[in-house]
Amino acid sequence: MKKYFPLLVLSALCLASFAQNTEHHLFVQDSLKLISSQFRFTEGASVDQQGNVFFTDQPNDNIWKYDINGKLSLYMDKSGRANGTYFDKKGNLIVCADENNEIWSIDKNKNIKVLFSDYEGKKVNGPNDIWLDAKGGIYFTDPYYQRDYWTRKSPDIEGQKVYYLPKGKKEAIVVADDVLKPNGIVGTPDGKFLYVADMDANKTYRYRIGADARLTDRQLILNQHSDGMTLDHKGNIYVTGKGVTIYKPTGEKIAHIDVPEAWCGNICFGGRQRNMLFITASKSLYAIPMNARGVE
Repeated sequence: MKKYFPLLVLSALCLASFAQNTEHHLFVQDSLKLISSQFRFTEGASVDQQGNVFFTDQPNDNIWKYDINGKLSLYMDKSGRANGTYFDKKGNLIVCADENNEIWSIDKNKNIKVLFSDYEGKKVNGPNDIWLDAKGGIYFTDPYYQRDYWTRKSPDIEGQKVYYLPKGKKEAIVVADDVLKPNGIVGTPDGKFLYVADMDANKTYRYRIGADARLTDRQLILNQHSDGMTLDHKGNIYVTGKGVTIYKPTGEKIAHIDVPEAWCGNICFGGRQRNMLFITASKSLYAIPMNARGVE
């Protein structure tokens, strides 16, 4: 046996190294790539049908594009202080326009249409993050974060809630008022469940989506909040904050992506194969190849 021992030791070391570097076979930490650090605070990552990634730089009032060929470009200046974004089935970029607490639709020619402007005649707190269902309805979170570009100093509406705007309608409905400060949001591809992160409670809940789009059966899934969320094709939950933490649908933590920034605001899968995870992190945009695909 003695003459085989070095080979056995080498094999064991190689296996241990492989296990460490693959991070549960989802990614290799060392493959995290900084794309750019020219921003003030990045947010609102989303992907179009081709795999191009769009994200916002809210303090600078910009929307940026990082295309599938690796080109970074300014997509829109004066973006209504865009925060969370999401693409609809027609390729319109749906935007939480925080400047006047609206929701916009921006078409491929950059024409802007205001989809939502008020709730029962009052301005909402500030649409923050967004997810669209298969019917084109819009779920959005509405926490109150005082902005220096607002004239108001207090909310017009009591409470911080989750709303649903049916496609083609101007009036939204409240679908969750049992959270303290809702922020990150994402729904499952089958349209059955909606995840909502509560920043003040440091929790993430899963709701059942009804046929009328209303939410019921709130379940605590994670003892962690999230500024932005996404899902992969296996239903794993990716949440942001200090780096990116990945959980199974059951809530079991399986991995963490270390990001050398103070805060990670949002994430989405992009690229031609939807297997690149893009992370908007404070002043920067990062990307990391994943052994998983997104479901956007």
